[in-house]
Amino acid sequence: MKKIKGDKQPIGYFPEPKPFTNHSFRLEKGDCFYIFSDGYADQFGGPLGKKFKYKQLEDLLLKNYQLPMKEQRKILRDTFNNWKGELDQVDDVCVVGIRVS
Repeated sequence: MKKIKGDKQPIGYFPEPKPFTNHSFRLEKGDCFYIFSDGYADQFGGPLGKKFKYKQLEDLLLKNYQLPMKEQRKILRDTFNNWKGELDQVDDVCVVGIRVS
């Protein structure tokens, strides 16, 4: 897994905007890449009402990246909903996964 850290700045209005950093990398057939907001990792839940966290999200992606994208979507959705349980969703959640064909 290769990680590319995003810039820490808002997407919407910001009084002193800075340009976003452009990244490039080589992809090969069969590679998957994921772009996600902080909403999934920041969701409270589980048995102790704690955050899901990025490590757990990365482990989930690594465990399932070879599955068809539709199955990955279901696993991500079900895992999130099971983690959240009856708690309110705390933020918007966006996960985009793309497989190179």
